Amino acid sequence: MLLRLLRERLVPFRTWLIAVLVLQSAGVIAMLYLPSLNARIIDEGVVTGDTGTIWRLGAIMLAVSVAQIVCSLGAAYFGSRTAMALGRDLRRDLFHRVGTFSTREVQQFGAPSLITRTTNDVQQVQMLVVMACLIAVSSPIMMVGGVLMALREDVGLGWILAIVVPALFVSVGFVISRMVPSFRQMQTRIDEVNRVLREQITGIRVVRAFVRERHEEERFAVANDELTDVAMRAGRWMATMFPLVMLVVNVSSVAVIWFGGHRVDDGQMQVGALTAFLAYLMQILMSVMMATFMLMQVPRSAVCADRIAEVLDTESSVVPPTQPVAPDPARRGHLDLEGVTFSYPGAESPVLHEIDLVARPGQTIAVIGSTGAGKSTLVNLVPRLFDATAGTVRVAGVDVRDLDPELLWAQIGLVPQKAYLFSGTVRSNLAHGAPDADDAAMWAALEIAQARDFVEALPEGLDAPVAQGGTNFSGGQRQRLAIARAVVRRPGIYLFDDSFSALDLATDARLRAALRPVTADATVVVVAQRVSTIRDADLIVVLEDGRIVGRGSHLELLDGCPTYREIVDSQLSAEEALA
Repeated sequence: MLLRLLRERLVPFRTWLIAVLVLQSAGVIAMLYLPSLNARIIDEGVVTGDTGTIWRLGAIMLAVSVAQIVCSLGAAYFGSRTAMALGRDLRRDLFHRVGTFSTREVQQFGAPSLITRTTNDVQQVQMLVVMACLIAVSSPIMMVGGVLMALREDVGLGWILAIVVPALFVSVGFVISRMVPSFRQMQTRIDEVNRVLREQITGIRVVRAFVRERHEEERFAVANDELTDVAMRAGRWMATMFPLVMLVVNVSSVAVIWFGGHRVDDGQMQVGALTAFLAYLMQILMSVMMATFMLMQVPRSAVCADRIAEVLDTESSVVPPTQPVAPDPARRGHLDLEGVTFSYPGAESPVLHEIDLVARPGQTIAVIGSTGAGKSTLVNLVPRLFDATAGTVRVAGVDVRDLDPELLWAQIGLVPQKAYLFSGTVRSNLAHGAPDADDAAMWAALEIAQARDFVEALPEGLDAPVAQGGTNFSGGQRQRLAIARAVVRRPGIYLFDDSFSALDLATDARLRAALRPVTADATVVVVAQRVSTIRDADLIVVLEDGRIVGRGSHLELLDGCPTYREIVDSQLSAEEALA
């Protein structure tokens, strides 16, 4: 998977990779000539006392060193640009892919895992590319070239290379094979730490309210200790590698000096050749050590590449149509559900059973029922957050599966059950509903949503800062800002998913009264738990266990629907119910 990912993703950077290859090759070749030149200085200059030869060969060595430095810097520059560009593109594609996921795929991976894959996993692959550009080209050339140049200096010591190089590869390969399982577990453990941390930060109020700080500390400690154990296991093997490599390097150096010294003493080898052979041996072993750095990164990057590819290869269960149909302008705001059934993957029974519903502009349709009756699921089918398992959902006379997603969402103003605000300002959050809206339209939407008073009271007004999730506002203020975000859009269909629950009864009543003239030419679907919120709706639909058990006006349902009557009795007195 790692090779496939790199092969596909590095194609746009062929020019930079060629530059890395050329510069690295030139730099390594220049480096290979330095020990040979040094040997000539010793044998032809130092031994004979020829100062001119020393200056001439020294100048050549200096020029070769400068050329090698320039080539290495150039290769590092292009290699870094390639790796950074690859990371940028991977993060962009992951973000885009996650943006196309339906709620089903997001729940399948989990938000903490998706965050880890987009950040840490991409960073690991990016690091491998940097190391590959700096090492993968130079190490093989240096190793093969070093062997050839060393044998060129003296063939008699070649047997040392024949023993040392394979021994080094075997020892390094053994250590890396033991590190792979640890690296694979490490990414999963990072996901778990992120998940626990995200839950604790998001639910900090609940944790404190129930005095569960100690329990949460212990839960995080378990996840943290598990990650630490895996990292320590991988770290111990990693720490073993370098002493092992240095042992081989030092033993081989002693062997070259010992046996080379005897050859020099016997006149079979010159002193300069011995120093050059030793330098080439160091270059060979250094190339293996540099390759070791990269090989240590390969297992972890391979795991990360698998996780990245898993996201990129996952298709959304909500698939855009291949031949999208344009909505009928004459049917703007029309909403039809025909025999709609929906089941979550792996569920024993459907959440919704054969739902039939017709809504037209100017109507307010209310959906009520006990917890778990399927109210929110019903609303989520309209903007295609899920696709119906059976049946048809039509918006503006067209099956939502045949509508272009952008055109579908342009028809809908959704206020979700959990009012979520993005970090930024009040203005930027309202602009999510209508990017082109001016200040007048925003203030009008805030006034309808009963949010104008507290926004005007803020020193910055529309430019007042909003924290992530809107945590610097109360629950009721967040709901009203979310409603204003939908109102400023002026859609054909309004979907309010229990969007008035945090409002007091007086504010709720004022808000609904202000909405009536704005939504006169639009369809309004309201999911609510409070009877007072939906009693004036044109049609009330009662859900129980995913089935419609009653529909009609408030008074009609009081007489003919026992389920609705139970809900009303639990909230209102007899006089209030009939008022």
